Amino acid sequence: MSDLHLIVEEAIAELRLDNPAKLNALTMPMLEALEAHCARLDRDETIHAVVLTAVGDRAFCAGADINAWSELPPAEFARHWVRDGHRIFDRLARLSKPTIAAINGHAFGGGLELSAACDIRVMAPAATLALPETGVGIIPGWSGTQRLARLLPEPVLKEMALFGRRLTADRALAVGYVAAVAEDPAAVAREIAERTLATSPRATEIAKYMIHGAVGEDRGAMIEALGGGMIAASEDKAEGVSAFREKRKPQFPGR
Repeated sequence: MSDLHLIVEEAIAELRLDNPAKLNALTMPMLEALEAHCARLDRDETIHAVVLTAVGDRAFCAGADINAWSELPPAEFARHWVRDGHRIFDRLARLSKPTIAAINGHAFGGGLELSAACDIRVMAPAATLALPETGVGIIPGWSGTQRLARLLPEPVLKEMALFGRRLTADRALAVGYVAAVAEDPAAVAREIAERTLATSPRATEIAKYMIHGAVGEDRGAMIEALGGGMIAASEDKAEGVSAFREKRKPQFPGR
């Protein structure tokens, strides 16, 4: 059984990290559960928004469990641990629903990268953000030097990745990484999520695709998804499919 749970209540889904004894450190079963939950959420039209939370107040997520990767052979580490984790975080980032991370405690390494895969973030005042990888002889591997480069000013990211400096909640708010600082991030994140109950789910999804296309988050797929939606609603598409099934030459109306 994984330490990452999916709870759905009133059209709002919650993805909850639940291993506070290990500071919610990520294991492969947790990553696999995240990927499976994202696949389910993408296809559930009753869900309007997703909140990513964690149990406990010490850490949102301390990163990848060192016991899960430290003994892996180099090829295995690169081919599976890094690439699989990257793929799964990309899956979260490209979820069709809006996502909010409730950073209730420290978010280090993979935990920070996990929060970066959400659309917006709410952070507890005492929480900090860090990329401590170089202190244990590795580098960020789940988009810490890529997606975070779009979300943080370059000098700030270099402070964290090269010099190990932590980012406080106040500074994270000042540079725009978090949308709010709150004593109860999960409650505020849910309040934000509930605003989607009064908006068009389809319009929200398309707006997210358009923004992702602009900033380069899976730009190719976003452009083709938008184009695909337009053509799927056309009379030309309906005529083309009918002609194919009836084994005749299509007569496209151009609409």
